[in-house]
Amino acid sequence: MRRAAKVDANQADVVKALRQIGVVVTPIHQLGKGVPDLLCSYRQVWTLLEVKDGEKPPSARELTPDEKRWISAQRAPVFIVTSPLEAVGLLQSIKP
Repeated sequence: MRRAAKVDANQADVVKALRQIGVVVTPIHQLGKGVPDLLCSYRQVWTLLEVKDGEKPPSARELTPDEKRWISAQRAPVFIVTSPLEAVGLLQSIKP
């Protein structure tokens, strides 16, 4: 039986900040096996975000082996964000 997916402490704040600027956010972290935390739709562009807690030391923010494997197998970018401000800035910088 699979364990519940771990959620970084700042994920709820990231989701809230993104939704405040009009991003449609679907949490998908529960899929596990390295799948990123959030599927975002903004300005007609889909974006995958992996949330890491920026308050933790860098060693605690490293990607898991499953995350590394999943990301390396993709043909589209997966962005890693560590704060609500970083996530909002990233989504606002992406042009359709």
